[in-house]
Amino acid sequence: MAGIDDQQAFSGIRVFDATQGIAGPHSTMLLAQHGADVVKMEPPEGDWGRVLGKTIGQTCVHFLAFNRGKRSICLDAKSAEGRRITRDLVAKADVFVESFRPGAIANIGLSYEEVREINPEIVYASISGFGQSGPFTKRPTVDLLIQAYSGMMVMNKGNDGLPHRQNMIAVDVLTGLYAFQALSTAIIRKIRFGKGSRLDISLMQAAAAFQAAKVMEFHEAKGKPLPLYMPSGMMPTADGMMVISGMRSAHFKALCEVVGRPDMAGDPRYETQELRLKNSPQMMADLRTEFPRRTTAEWLKDLHARGVMAERVLDYGQWLEEEHVKAVKSVAWTEFDGFGSLPVVNIPGVTPIQDFPESTYVPLMGEDGPDILRGIGYSDADIDALVAGGKVQVTTR
Repeated sequence: MAGIDDQQAFSGIRVFDATQGIAGPHSTMLLAQHGADVVKMEPPEGDWGRVLGKTIGQTCVHFLAFNRGKRSICLDAKSAEGRRITRDLVAKADVFVESFRPGAIANIGLSYEEVREINPEIVYASISGFGQSGPFTKRPTVDLLIQAYSGMMVMNKGNDGLPHRQNMIAVDVLTGLYAFQALSTAIIRKIRFGKGSRLDISLMQAAAAFQAAKVMEFHEAKGKPLPLYMPSGMMPTADGMMVISGMRSAHFKALCEVVGRPDMAGDPRYETQELRLKNSPQMMADLRTEFPRRTTAEWLKDLHARGVMAERVLDYGQWLEEEHVKAVKSVAWTEFDGFGSLPVVNIPGVTPIQDFPESTYVPLMGEDGPDILRGIGYSDADIDALVAGGKVQVTTR
């Protein structure tokens, strides 16, 4: 993030962020958290990611989560003045990221061809649902639909036998991660060889890449893949739920002894991993009858003592209170206007928020517009005229 540490990986890298929602903003936020100066362009009505779920003022929790460390300029990019500003921003940028419907970015003069004419070494990334080519390129979509389309829901089949969604914006978040990875390598290429890049990042392909092993496994097993190993799964206890994982034969034997069923360890039906997979329904049913006898904590103590992998099932509130979470400072409690103190989770590999609290800055719509314009050569008189004419919108705290 600009201004925090001039020796971060992307310090000095200028990013023009024309994304909205979650996937694109997540990727550019990660660049910002590694030092890049990310200028977020918002339309007059603001990024639609500001109104996901409960909204207070101009923002919501999801916007806070995926737009930290950026600066915002709010303008009408279709106007003559807006086009002039966007071209000036492009000329100064190292990276341009957009998430418009494929082809629509040309309506504001920021297609790849137009941007490359202004800035031949630009790293240009487009983030969309189905990508920039193919029969579905124009098809509108969201995280939920890609979960269905990609097979993720079938992979997440419940005990009721029905496909289920991940009850979070899983595909959007992981698409942001893949986009950040692609942007990072493209930036390195630009630095080393002076070459720009054209990146096509789609939710559809990101969801597929995330499930690559399962796709291969499904094909190899003719549509009927087995679990990776058994026993593995949910166990009801006297005071909640826990999960167990008995990958190796030694783990299975220890598990059976801890739960008081040493006979199962010697049962020929469960002698090998292959047999445990084949006979897992009965094996898991027998194990589940034992766990309600004791509390989760009691089971964990004895299972961990024998080297058996097991954990309690927590909700987010319980996780926040966990001793380990607090000890490693996984969360930084941060004040946000209107929301009060919220737990912001530190990102692996990024300087902890506790060390750089400035990284939690989330802009209001157009809050940084005047400073951004000054940085690309606009005078105060120019800026005043743009604001007075409604071509640039500025929100102050």
